[in-house]
This record gives sequence, C-alpha cells and structure tokens, in this order.
Amino acid sequence: MRTAVHAGNRTLSNAKAAKQDEFYTQYDDIQKEIEAYLEYDPDTFRGKVVYCNCDDPYESNFFKYFAANFNRLGLKRLITTSYDGSPIAGQGVLFPEYDADNGNRPRPKALAVVIDRVQDEDGDGAVSIADVEVFLKTNNAARIPLKGNAAYPGGDFRSPECIEFLKQADIVVTNPPFSLFREYVAQLVEHGKKFLIIGNKNAITYKEIFPLIKENKIWLGVTPMGTDLLFDVPPQVAEAMLQSGKEGSNYKIVNGKVMGRSTAVWFTNLDHGRRHQELQLMTMADNLRYNKKLRGTMAYQRYDNYDAIEVPFTEAIPSDYDGAMGVPITFLDKYNPEQFEILNANDFRTNPNTPIKPHGLIKDKDSAINGKPTYVRILIRHRRKSAQEGAR
Repeated sequence: MRTAVHAGNRTLSNAKAAKQDEFYTQYDDIQKEIEAYLEYDPDTFRGKVVYCNCDDPYESNFFKYFAANFNRLGLKRLITTSYDGSPIAGQGVLFPEYDADNGNRPRPKALAVVIDRVQDEDGDGAVSIADVEVFLKTNNAARIPLKGNAAYPGGDFRSPECIEFLKQADIVVTNPPFSLFREYVAQLVEHGKKFLIIGNKNAITYKEIFPLIKENKIWLGVTPMGTDLLFDVPPQVAEAMLQSGKEGSNYKIVNGKVMGRSTAVWFTNLDHGRRHQELQLMTMADNLRYNKKLRGTMAYQRYDNYDAIEVPFTEAIPSDYDGAMGVPITFLDKYNPEQFEILNANDFRTNPNTPIKPHGLIKDKDSAINGKPTYVRILIRHRRKSAQEGAR
C-alpha cells in the first residue's frame, strides 16, 4: 500500500494518514488468498490483464507474486504503477539505477512497469523472478515514467495516466490507501472492474461500502476476518509504532522485526468457494438447549427500535425463524447469498422517530435492547422467505 500524502502539503492529520497508509502486504498473505480463488476456478486470471495500481514494483509483493506466477496463472499482461519516492528501501530491488551498495539508495521516481511475457531470460532452463529481473534490466520499454498532473503526482491512482492503465485492466489486485478507500472503491465501481483489494474491517460500515455489500456487488475474500494480517512498514513508521508502546494492538515484533498490525480484510467481487458453503444451523429450541451462551434472558431478545431478533454470534442463527435477524458484522465471513438475504435496516423500523441511516446498518441506540446498545448489527433473513413472497 502506498501513502497518499506527499511532503509538499503534509499537515499533522495528513501525517497520521500517511503512517496508516504505509503498510506493505506480505507475500504469504497474497499467495494464500489468491490460491483459494484458483482452487475454485483455475482460470480466474487466465487471459486477463492484472493491474496493481497502488504497488511500488521496487518492493511490492503483489508485483513479485504475479511476475513469478505469470505463466502459471496464464496472464495476458501485468501492469504495476509506482509513485514518487518509495518509502521502503533495500528489500529486493529489480532496477539497477536504484541499487546502492552504501545503503543510500536514490528515491525512486514514479513509473509504470508493464510485462506481457515471462520467459527464460538467463538461460538456466527455468523461469523465475530472476528472469523478470533480467528482462527489466534489458528492456527499458517495459518501464514507463509517470509525470502526473497539477492535481495528482505521478503514480497516484487518480491521475489521468493511471486511469488509462485502469481502463486496460480486467482485474485490479492491490492494497490501496486506507485513508482513500471510499474514493478508491468508487473508481473501481465506476469503471466496472473486477478486483481483489485489502481494506480496513471498519470499511464494512461505511455508507458508501455497505450498500454495495448488501447488493452483492462487493463481498469479503477468503481469508477469515479474524486472521491477524501483519504488514511491512517503513523504518520511520516502525519507530513511531515502537514509541507508541502499543505492541499487540497496532504492531507486533516478529523475529526482531516490527510489523504493522491492522484490522484488515480482503474485499472482492471475484467468486470463491467459501462464499457458497452453506452455514449449518440449529433450531431455536436446540440453540437454547445446547448453547450455553444463549441461556437466560440474553436469548433472542428483540431490539427496541427494530422489528428483528438479536443474534449475538453467527453460530446462533436459528434455522427456523423467517423474520429479520440482527447479526454481528463478522457474519459476513460466512455469508452465503444463496442462503441469506442482507436487508436494509430502515425497512424494519418500529419506532417512527428512529432516523433513516444511509448505510442500512443498525448501530448505537438504534440497536439497543432494553435501552442498552449492542455493537453494530447487520439485518439478515433466510432466502426462503423472499422466495415465498415472490411466489404469491
């Protein structure tokens, strides 16, 4: 993920956003996520142009993964755009002009790297990332300088140059700036692109994002929401994290290295197998009988302002209730659109004074039970109810 903030106009709030945005995804996390789509459909990427438009190819593991697996995936083309001044240095440079034996590597300039083939360039009889390195060192035409314009610096995903690359793409795969996530997703939707991107879990509750989830235009990826994603961060960000003293919450130390920690999840509109797995449920009576967490007055209470029952965790969704049910956002990990329908919470108001929320979630006082608010809830219903209504 590249920072969206540049030194020329950085304020205190911008600096905070920059620190949040300078998180770089680990290779293993990318590999695990993408391989799951290939298990569901081996041709997911075949014949496709993949665009990584928030990834510095000097260091990006997105670039390294797709370059190393170009032939196996059957890619038509790989496009990666960098921006002015990569904040991470010395972690595997593929460009000779940015090598520096003394550790004082020049700040890279914005460019696009375009690859339409990966073959045995070094004559060792095998194809690997080493061949990509040889190709890039001997083919300057594969590296296109990006100048940007008055509004956006070179390599910014909003710049005209990068939008032109976006128009060529079939699938966008990247870790965009969290601080610009709304704008980034809006651009993908506007251009009708397939995508697999990383975002903060809280983005689920954004008024610009949740309606897309409700309409099955975006869903969560394969990696479970509870997975602890760790990211590489620039030295200055690592130092700031150490000074914060919040180990375990916003960073972890792994083998002596400071790794940024974020409540991040994958968002996508690519199909995958977990999305079609039916959630095994119990009846309301069985839940009460066998699930200790549901015993007592906590079991299936109703909200003060909404005509729905409270289901405090996904495993407690009853199989024999056809009305609206409020579930935690972690339900989206197991959401099967063929089994459940995500509802608009505003349709189920029981109190006319309850305000209409554009995001369609029930939260704060809206989701209160006996005056006590719950955490944010998604309203769902079994699909069979919708089918019955449609048949009338």
